[in-house]
Amino acid sequence: MLRPSKHAHPDRTVVNVALLLLTRLRVYRLCEYGALRTYVRKAVVGGDVLFLPSLNFLYLLGLIEYHPKTDAIEYVGQNEAF
Repeated sequence: MLRPSKHAHPDRTVVNVALLLLTRLRVYRLCEYGALRTYVRKAVVGGDVLFLPSLNFLYLLGLIEYHPKTDAIEYVGQNEAF
C-alpha cells in the first residue's frame, strides 16, 4: 500500500517518480528502459531505487506496457491496455 507519512519527502516517493515517468512517456510515447532510468536518476535524488516500483505501479494501473524485444516501455493510455 502506498501511504504518505509526515517523514516522506514529497519529491522522493513512488507516486512522484511515476508522475515523472508518465509525463515523459506521454510526450515520447515509446522510450528505452535505459533512457528512462537515466532520466529518473538525474531528476530525483534516490531515483534509482524508486524506478522499478514506479514502473510496476504504472503497469498495474494499465498505463504502460513493456516490449522485451526492443527493451522499451510504451505509454498505452488509460483503458487501452485491455
